[in-house]
Amino acid sequence: QVQLVESGGGLVQPGGSLRLSCAASGTIFSITAMAWYRQAPGKPRELVASIAAGGSTRYADSVKGRFTISRDNAKNTVFLQMNSLKPENTAVYLCNAVYLGTTYWGQGIQVTVSS
Repeated sequence: QVQLVESGGGLVQPGGSLRLSCAASGTIFSITAMAWYRQAPGKPRELVASIAAGGSTRYADSVKGRFTISRDNAKNTVFLQMNSLKPENTAVYLCNAVYLGTTYWGQGIQVTVSS
């Protein structure tokens, strides 16, 4: 059973930073593609950043240069470093894994950017 557990969310002021973590279990993490999505109230879920098993990354245009996705295969964990946060980045952030052709989701974690 694949499980994804997010941590690191919370309330931050505009211009601040947060680092999200997603710990995975039940997979061979090194061959698992990982990603972060987000969903704001009334809006569709959108891809924020992804990192392939080989380490290649992709980002939504709106976060390029501010967010960095990385992975630590020894700790079965993927990270999302978010800098220069804006109020429009407020959303529930969800960890996503694709392992052996099946997609898995974490419960999601709230990120609120507000003064």
